[in-house]
Amino acid sequence: MEINDLTPAEEQVWRAFPLGESVDFRTADDEDVALGDDWGPERSVRAEVLRALLLNGPQEPGEIASLNLAGARITGRLDLQYATIDHPVRLRYCHFDDVPRFYACRLRELNFGDSALPGLTAHAMRVDGVLRLTRSRFRGVVRLAGAKVAGSLYMESAEIIAPDAEEPVLQLNQAAVGDDLRATGLRTHGQIRLSGASVAGSVNFNTAHLSNPGGSAIDAEVLVVEGNFLLRMARAEGWIGLRGARIAGRLDLSYSSLSNPGSSALLAGSSTMGELWLREGPPVEGGLVLHSAQIDVLWLEPGMLPDHVSLTSLGYNSLIPHEPAERRLTMLEHDGEDYVPHAYEQLAAAYRRVGDDQAARLVQLAKQRRLRATRPWYGRIWGYVQDATVGYGFRPLRACAWLLSLLAIGSLAYGLHHPHALKASEAPHFNPVFYTLDLLLPVISFGQEEAFAPDGWYQYLAYGLIITGWILATTVVTGVTRTVSRQ
Repeated sequence: MEINDLTPAEEQVWRAFPLGESVDFRTADDEDVALGDDWGPERSVRAEVLRALLLNGPQEPGEIASLNLAGARITGRLDLQYATIDHPVRLRYCHFDDVPRFYACRLRELNFGDSALPGLTAHAMRVDGVLRLTRSRFRGVVRLAGAKVAGSLYMESAEIIAPDAEEPVLQLNQAAVGDDLRATGLRTHGQIRLSGASVAGSVNFNTAHLSNPGGSAIDAEVLVVEGNFLLRMARAEGWIGLRGARIAGRLDLSYSSLSNPGSSALLAGSSTMGELWLREGPPVEGGLVLHSAQIDVLWLEPGMLPDHVSLTSLGYNSLIPHEPAERRLTMLEHDGEDYVPHAYEQLAAAYRRVGDDQAARLVQLAKQRRLRATRPWYGRIWGYVQDATVGYGFRPLRACAWLLSLLAIGSLAYGLHHPHALKASEAPHFNPVFYTLDLLLPVISFGQEEAFAPDGWYQYLAYGLIITGWILATTVVTGVTRTVSRQ
């Protein structure tokens, strides 16, 4: 392309390129680039001119050539697929008439900050530095699947709206980011696809608004993040999928609103995380699926729990904040499964690790009561007896209360009406207290029961004391055995 074929605006860009100088066509700092269709030829640059510059532009000895353009209207399609660009490309505050095409392109740096674009096609693109889409506004799909960015990917306050798209509006599946993915304040209307992506730093979606009601707001299956995944003070309409993801740091959903009524809001089954924070936010609207996940620290406030949770085979080492067992048990009662013993064991173990044995016993008691509901009728009857008498062995003091009450009743009854001696000449002196103990305790004998025999309704009282004693003894032994086996 000859310089004689250029418009005055294009000639200005052409002459600035070999010197690495900036060209800024903006007339005001606050002008709206979305209205760039109205910009005239005095600030319009053809995409073919930019392509010619980047591929075969003039060079100036001793200078570093670069494309630094702001406030321009880019007409036509900027097509650089399969190209290798050795110069930084900075097209800020620009308005693009057509979707730029960077498929399998290799660049040093690419900056579309504060620009308005109808979309971006950059599958398998490779950027040796950083990729900046800060405050960019896209009216179509952003395709970055399989892209490799050696530095950070910046998308702060960017907006992607593609109402007619039948595919994810932001495609980062199988992408690799060598540093951070920074997208604070991002606004999307459609699905973000991060499945199979890897981020060597952290992912930051703080204060983002991700909207795809009834569908996926973020689909990030088997995502790998070496740092943190931050989604604080954000709003997600649609489900967040992290099945099989590996997050070395924390998944932070503090102060955020997760909404997907009628289905699951967070799907993190089989994932591995250092920490998961669900705190200081409204209740999750939709299900919480954490089955088979492995989490070191689970920060879960009961107030954020949804109506349905799935905790089958969930493993965690620490559960914070420390809450009474009664509040934590609601988490297990909302599980959709009929009975998940592992969830109760995990919660009890968490309490034991912090030394709260009383809370651990309450969880174990709740586990037995949940199990009782799955038993046949005769098993449930026996369960109610165990619960009422000694709380399945987790409330041993209750057995003492029962024994003392029965001992008082028996002692009073037989103290007022002595049973007759079987052999008066050989019978010891009758003692109503020790006689009642002989009836209640199935192993210990004080010689009273064999020497005296009650009659009438006192005989039925004796039968009742014997049966009750066996029940109390059996349940106490069962509870002690369970406690010893756990230790």
